[in-house]
Amino acid sequence: MSYKTMLSNLGMSIGSKKVGLLLIVFALVLLLTLTFVKAGLDAQSIALCDAFEEDMESCPAHNSNTSWFLTGAFGLSFLVLGFGGYLTFMPKPAPVIVEQKKVFKEIDMARLDEDERKLYEIIKARGGSAFQSELIRELGLSKVKVTRILDKLEMSQILERKRRGMTNIIVLK
Repeated sequence: MSYKTMLSNLGMSIGSKKVGLLLIVFALVLLLTLTFVKAGLDAQSIALCDAFEEDMESCPAHNSNTSWFLTGAFGLSFLVLGFGGYLTFMPKPAPVIVEQKKVFKEIDMARLDEDERKLYEIIKARGGSAFQSELIRELGLSKVKVTRILDKLEMSQILERKRRGMTNIIVLK
């Protein structure tokens, strides 16, 4: 089970500022606690070293692994503090927009003449919609000729015209 899955199961988002603040507070409390523990152990070590003053090798404070455990705990608390700061202060990444390939109605291109094919390909290349005035300009045909081609394709259920103000938008089906 991944970390993201565990957090989402707990009802938390990995990018949540609340989780980040919670981690920061936890890390600070842990650091404060470790500081008090370290101060207490240092006082004990000094007392033990004073008691075994003549032989440093036999001093129990120098033969203990406690300092390594404390170093690891401090390191872990600083990692938690850093991760909490990252979650709190880093901006959320922008959502990834995946372009979906538009699927248009399957047509038999052999049934279309040359001008109809050109018009269809221009609209398809523009994502399935285009202004009628752009089609007239790009095809280099008269308004009447383009209107007649559009009428024929609309009757064949290949495209439809939608009125937008003073112009039409042509949309493939």
